[in-house]
Amino acid sequence: MTLRVRRLIGFLIIVFGVGAAIYTQQILPDQQAANSQSQSFTAPTPSQGNQPLALSALQQLRVKGRAPKTGYTREQFGNGWATTNGCDTREIILHRDMPDAIVDSNCNVLRGTLNDPYTGKVIHFTRGATTSAAVQIDHVVALGNAWQTGAQQLTAQQRVQLANDPLELLAVDGPANEQKGDGDAATWLPPNKPFRCQYVARQVAVKLKYSLWVTQAEKAAIERVLNTCLGQQLPAP
Repeated sequence: MTLRVRRLIGFLIIVFGVGAAIYTQQILPDQQAANSQSQSFTAPTPSQGNQPLALSALQQLRVKGRAPKTGYTREQFGNGWATTNGCDTREIILHRDMPDAIVDSNCNVLRGTLNDPYTGKVIHFTRGATTSAAVQIDHVVALGNAWQTGAQQLTAQQRVQLANDPLELLAVDGPANEQKGDGDAATWLPPNKPFRCQYVARQVAVKLKYSLWVTQAEKAAIERVLNTCLGQQLPAP
């Protein structure tokens, strides 16, 4: 068995493991949306078994002011994406979130279709120097926000784990991700309103998992969203 074949098999095992280990957001547009890149759609709420309600879980988070951003750099969360069996986290998440993805023998996603949760658009992704940025991998809890709400107190290894955790990552529209920046729920929410409940629930899940806190304004913003969907559960860890 060649090295390339072994790496491809390893990549597929990683992807299937990710899918089994966490709740993968499935958003299915109607036929009209599938034929238009600008047509928005409503995301259904999948069953998540016995996961706790997001609104109740929110109350478990500490409420504190933001810590200073002193010392923050992207490198505090690792030098880029981690690599597992020759496949980096970006490619793994692209493959997870684009079910029709075409992958080469080096684990690179060459093309695929993304039902973007942040804008509601259907994005036809093609790998390339001028096209890859159309789809970016968002840290649902922005790393700058994480740094100021407790990640400074994590070990370097824990911060790398956070930055590469599939629970924390979504493939999304590139411009929307850039607009978000380091914003929290008090300053930025996805333009696609039907996805907001699932978005803030994922933020709560990440903050619980890594013992991060929320600011008062952030908590109030999350509560406003979750009060519109009282049955919203946390995604599985």
